[in-house]
Amino acid sequence: MFQSVLREQAEKVPDVYVSIVKVQANLIYMMSYTQPNGNTDEPLRGERIAVVGAGFGGLSAASYLTDAGADVTVFERNEHPGGYAGRIERDGFRIDTGPSWYLMPEVFDRFFQHFGREVEEFYELTELEPLYEIYWKDGDHAEIPSTRQGQKQLFESYESGAGSKLDDYLSDAAEAYELGMDRFVYPSRSRLRDMMDLDIIRSVRALPKLRTMDTYVKSYFTHPKLRQIAEYKLVFLGGSPYNTPAIYTLMSHVDMNLGVYHPTGGIASVIDGMVTLATDLGVTIHTDTPVTSIEPLSRADETRQQFDITTGKGPDRNTAETDGGRFDRVVANAAPTHVERDLLPEEYANREAYWNSRTYAPSAYLLYLGVNGEVDGLEHHSLILPNDWQPHFDRIFDEAGWPDDPAYYVHVPSKTDDTVAPDGHEAVVILVPLAPGLEDDTETLEQFRKLVLDDLAETTGVEFRDRIVLEESACVSTFADRFNAPEGTALALSHTLGQTGPLRPAHRAPGVDGLYYVGAYTNPGIGMPMCLLSGEHVTNAIIEDTRKTGLLPPVVPTSTFR
Repeated sequence: MFQSVLREQAEKVPDVYVSIVKVQANLIYMMSYTQPNGNTDEPLRGERIAVVGAGFGGLSAASYLTDAGADVTVFERNEHPGGYAGRIERDGFRIDTGPSWYLMPEVFDRFFQHFGREVEEFYELTELEPLYEIYWKDGDHAEIPSTRQGQKQLFESYESGAGSKLDDYLSDAAEAYELGMDRFVYPSRSRLRDMMDLDIIRSVRALPKLRTMDTYVKSYFTHPKLRQIAEYKLVFLGGSPYNTPAIYTLMSHVDMNLGVYHPTGGIASVIDGMVTLATDLGVTIHTDTPVTSIEPLSRADETRQQFDITTGKGPDRNTAETDGGRFDRVVANAAPTHVERDLLPEEYANREAYWNSRTYAPSAYLLYLGVNGEVDGLEHHSLILPNDWQPHFDRIFDEAGWPDDPAYYVHVPSKTDDTVAPDGHEAVVILVPLAPGLEDDTETLEQFRKLVLDDLAETTGVEFRDRIVLEESACVSTFADRFNAPEGTALALSHTLGQTGPLRPAHRAPGVDGLYYVGAYTNPGIGMPMCLLSGEHVTNAIIEDTRKTGLLPPVVPTSTFR
C-alpha cells in the first residue's frame, strides 16, 4: 500500500524528487533509521577538532562537540565572533550588520537548555507589537498585529472572506511547521539511510506543497497584497515566491503564530551569549585568525586522516603564516567553495562545476546609519513594497541587474531597544535584496543610495539624510571579500526545490574523511535557528563516524555526500 501511494504522489511532483520517493517505496521495508546509541556521556573524548569560522553554525558545533567530550579550537578570521551576524560599535551605537529578525524562539531555548542553561541567562527578549509594518508604493499602509483576531481583521479589510481563510492557511502552515521540524529538521536527514523512516511515509500528504509558494498561496487569497504578506518571508530563505516550494508556508506560522522578538542589544547579544556558553564549556576561540590552509595527513594506522591547520596574521592577516595545530577532524563554518578552492590542496575535492551550477541566495545592499533625533513614521521592522514585486525578483533570479523599483526592508531597533543608540539618536538599517554577482563600483552604489533614500522619503514621508551622524555600507563585494561568499551572496544557497532537504549539500565533505561542513550552505539551511541545528547535526555525524556507523550512499551523489 505504501509503495502504491508513494508512486502515485511521485507523478504529481517535479522530477527532482521522484527518485527519492521511489527509493523510499522500494527500500522502506529493507531498512529502518536508528539513532546512534550513547554508551558514554562523552563519545568524542580524545578527539581534537578544529572549527573554522565562528558564525552561528560554528559556535553551535563547537559547543555540542565540546559537550560530547572533544577538545575544540575555533578559528575566526574577523575581530569578533558571529560571522555574518556582525556588529558596528562606535560613537555609542551598536548596530547589527547581519540578521535582525529573531524568530523560532523555541529553537534557541532548545539549544541553551541542552547544556543546562536558559536564554534568560544571556539576553532579554521583547515580543514585538506590531510584528512589522508594510508601506506600499501606492500610498497604502498596514501594520501586522501579533494577535490572530487583529490579523483576521486586517485580511478581511482587503478581501471578503479572507479572515476565515487566514485561519485555514495558518492552520496549514502550523501543520507544515510541525511536520517539517519534527520529521525533517530536528532529525538530520541528508543521506539515503535517513530517508528510510516510516515518518517519511507518513509525510506523503505534504507532497502537494512541492509546487511553488506563489501557486499555493493563490489557492487561499486573491488580493495581491495579502499574497505578499504571506510570501515575503521567503526572503529569509534566500528565495522568491516563484522558485521556492510551498512547504515553506511554515514561515507564516513562524511569524504570525509564534511571534517576532528582539533581543536587547541586538543579535550581537545572542552571539555574545553563545560565546560565553562555549567558553564556559571549555572551547578555545581565536579571533582575528584566518585559516589559510587545511592540510590532510594520513595517520600512521591509515584508518583516517589528521589535519594540519595554518593560520594567518599580520596587517593583512595573511602575510605571516603560523601553525594553528594538528587536529583529528575539521568542521568548516565557511563557504564550501572557499574551503575546496582555497584551503585544501589541489589534489582534494574541488567541485567547481557543481558549485557554479547552484542557485545562490540574494546578495544585498545595506546602509547602516546613526541618525540624530527621532525617526518618526517607522516601526521596529518595516517593509517597503511595490504593488508588483515580480520585476524585482526577476532582477535577482532571472535577469540579474539593479532594480529600478526595489522592494526593501528598514530596521529601526532603537524603537524597541535604547541600548543600540545614544540618547537622542536612532539606529537605522536599510536592506535591499540584490542579485548575487552584480558589479558594485562606487558610482553605482552612490546612485543606488540616492534612489533608495529618495524612494523611502516619497513612500513613507521619512527623511533624515541631513541628520546622519554615522554611516557604513555593505554590498556584493563586501560579502565576497569579508566572508569568501560565492558571488557575494548575503545568505548561502537558496532554498529552491532542488536545494531543499536531502538535495542540499550534506555535512560530510566528499573525498576528505574527517572534514565536515556546518552552517547555511548545508542542512537544514539558511537562518539563525537552522544554523544552530546544523551544529547539532554535524556533531551527530561525527559521533556516528567515530563509531563507524551509518555510512551509506547519498540520495543524490552530486549534492549530498553520505
